[in-house]
Amino acid sequence: MTRTSQSPGPSPGPSPGPSTGLAIALVSEHASPLAALGGEDAGGQNVHVAQLAGALADRGHAVTVYTRRDSAALPATVRLRPGVTVRQVPAGPPEPVPKDRLLPFMPAFGAWLEREWAAAPPDVVHSHFWMSGVATLRAAMPLGIPFAHTYHALGTVKRRHQGAADTSPPGRIAWERYVGLSCDRTVATCRDEVAELTAMGLAAERVSVVPCGVDPDLFTPAGPAATGARSHRLLQLGRLVPRKGAETSIAALARLPDAYADTELVVAGGPPADRPDLLAADPEIRRLRSVARQLGVSDRVRFTGGVPREEVPPLLRGADVVLCPAEYEPFGIVPLEAMACGVPVVASAVGGHRDTVADPGTGRLVPPGDPAALAEAAAGLLADPAARAACGAAGRRRVLSRYRWASVAAATERVYHAIRAGAYAPDGRKENAHV
Repeated sequence: MTRTSQSPGPSPGPSPGPSTGLAIALVSEHASPLAALGGEDAGGQNVHVAQLAGALADRGHAVTVYTRRDSAALPATVRLRPGVTVRQVPAGPPEPVPKDRLLPFMPAFGAWLEREWAAAPPDVVHSHFWMSGVATLRAAMPLGIPFAHTYHALGTVKRRHQGAADTSPPGRIAWERYVGLSCDRTVATCRDEVAELTAMGLAAERVSVVPCGVDPDLFTPAGPAATGARSHRLLQLGRLVPRKGAETSIAALARLPDAYADTELVVAGGPPADRPDLLAADPEIRRLRSVARQLGVSDRVRFTGGVPREEVPPLLRGADVVLCPAEYEPFGIVPLEAMACGVPVVASAVGGHRDTVADPGTGRLVPPGDPAALAEAAAGLLADPAARAACGAAGRRRVLSRYRWASVAAATERVYHAIRAGAYAPDGRKENAHV
């Protein structure tokens, strides 16, 4: 196949309308579009896969999402919506398994996909997360099915930030490089990721940048808003894991000026909200509650647990400022959801935040792990209702112009058509690459 050069960067807007329908397979081994959000392994990737699948279906494609079956009670096939089917792949025990322990089940996952696709091959495959890429390699390469890959997170970044606390399998980085060399096209979600990929030895001209998206009809400034008894509310929303920086948010709350002593911090994520027993026993919530007690703000920090998807927009609309202080963030969908709801964002200047949050237009960017800077930025917005309103309106405009799922699907579709036409040559099929 002949390669053509394509510089990484934001993809152009959507094409005029749906093209001839393709049979598209999305492989997402641990992040099911059916999963509840806010758990340790359920977050932005689940949303991304579900929304991308739906937006591709809206463009006339037939989409099948393949995810690992993690419950014996789940049916083998679930119709998520018109044009989108979810297939539960029997690989490993039919029970929840932390994603860092799933690699041993990827050969079985890939073998199952190969049998499925040998009988009815999709036109194109798009794998999500590195282990999905491992399974897809096993199935797509022997059958000659073109495939794109999105990492969502990179082992090099995780190792750099977590060090000895990184629980990834030892071979993760080598596998990630092999997947990147072997797929037809890598789809990065932000510009920072392109730099990380080139440092891994992948060619930047073989990477397309297509951001994550948001549904501006669900996430909108209009509609009910969650209320509280305090005068101001800060909100942190997402998976409740240390790298998301909830401890930094609590420390920032304690550093707010006295004028904002009646401000509360709502932390949404973790076990389901309707399971108070699990909330009370959750190790991360217990750790964060201890931090709040030590800082004297335990009465102003509220943990909601994981909330259903339909409750997220009211929760966002009820916040004065949304905090996204992750230590690192491959992309980060929460800032987009907040901006779509017309709420200003204070985020750490890392990863995808640097693309999505325009400082000072839609919010503020601060150094990661810096509660003083986070407190200063949040206090500045709390002190200025006009600035909050202006940031919220600008954020909404930014979402509408750049981050609709329809635009994301159109840009992704162009990648699919290009790899089907043989526009890009997978390096791993031309080199003696190995793990």
